[in-house]
Amino acid sequence: MKKFDLIILGFGKGGKTLAKYASSQGQKVAVIEKSKAMYGGTCINIGCIPSKTLVHEGLVHGSFEEAFSRKKEVVTALNNKNYKNLADDKNIEVLDYTARFKSNNEIALFDERGESIETITAENIVINTGAESVIPKIEGVETSKNLYDSTGIMNLAKQPKHLVIVGGGYIALEFAAMFANFGTKVTVLERGEDIMPKEDEDIVEQVKSDLKNKGIDVVLDVNTERFEDGENSTMVHTTKGEYEAEAVLLATGRKPNVDLGLENTDIVLGQHGEISVNEYLLTDVPHVYAIGDVKGGMQFTYVSLDDFRIVKDQLFGDSQRSTENRGVIPYTVFIDPPLSRVGLTAVEAKAQGYNILENAIPVNTIPRHKINNDTRGLFKAVVDKDTEEILGVSLYGQQSEEIINLIKLAIDQKISYKILKDSIYTHPTMIESFNDLFNL
Repeated sequence: MKKFDLIILGFGKGGKTLAKYASSQGQKVAVIEKSKAMYGGTCINIGCIPSKTLVHEGLVHGSFEEAFSRKKEVVTALNNKNYKNLADDKNIEVLDYTARFKSNNEIALFDERGESIETITAENIVINTGAESVIPKIEGVETSKNLYDSTGIMNLAKQPKHLVIVGGGYIALEFAAMFANFGTKVTVLERGEDIMPKEDEDIVEQVKSDLKNKGIDVVLDVNTERFEDGENSTMVHTTKGEYEAEAVLLATGRKPNVDLGLENTDIVLGQHGEISVNEYLLTDVPHVYAIGDVKGGMQFTYVSLDDFRIVKDQLFGDSQRSTENRGVIPYTVFIDPPLSRVGLTAVEAKAQGYNILENAIPVNTIPRHKINNDTRGLFKAVVDKDTEEILGVSLYGQQSEEIINLIKLAIDQKISYKILKDSIYTHPTMIESFNDLFNL
């Protein structure tokens, strides 16, 4: 049986970064990835990078064919770069097999035909297998030829005239805005009473208005019952009528990819099917860690990168980093314009008993909007009146994906909102709006 110092299951952000660092420390590392199309992980191949490339191209050029061609070039280049970065390292072996636990210490490898290749072991094992699309059990879902998940929809050969999206979450809305910018008619079917129920109500209303102005039809409180293929399209039967489309996107969530033979181990799953870990990302097996989407929680590549820092500190440092001390996590929904948020909304802050101050400024009052030629958006801030600390900020508008990161820093460092209010910012920029936003 071949022995390594470290085995990493999956080629995602946290895993590949840990592999490279462990190699620099002289360790022998095995990185197991069953699909060559996934070198580098979800983000660069089927997630953030390709989708945001398409978002960018839709805004700048609006050509479906050119955008999808450029997306392919970007993904191919990054996939190759990531492979070479590890495969050319003398201390790292990239193994193109399916991995399954035989025990707490042993990993069995299988080829594409399911035939056993070998069994390997290591002092430490890291599970970094990500998540996969949830496919709802709807009549016709297994036979329709025009249904796609978030991966498949980014590999279309031809632009659909009408795209129906089942689901109204963040991924659904990003694709809705993207395809609308290419000129596709888009219908979003959301079974809930509203979209983005966790976001600030004023901002949600603006988002819905902007989606409508793009020609996106958001249907709420609707259940999708059946898919029926025609000659060149699919009829989507719902509780609120029928919708015919050349393409249907199933954006109904993602679930941890845990088909790893965990029944042969002492690893425990959580209530949502995720691998259960403690604040140091250790599973119930003392030498097995889980990082990234497979452990549940926010599914962002930068969370996976911070997971790397935690495990690195466990294996090579002083074990001080944990999920408990990494601070608040910002996020951006890349609709048009983007919505970025960190921390609490006013409703959440009040529910937690804070004595708050809040403020909002429309984007059309920020001088930069004239240069951007975009009046859409609303910035909102919530602070603790007693401590002057920032509790949360929601930024709906251009460049919000950049400036939200300064708010994360301010919250983590417990900086008074008055510091941001009185700071000097370059002009003309979107961030200079903080002089007014924090004028509470």
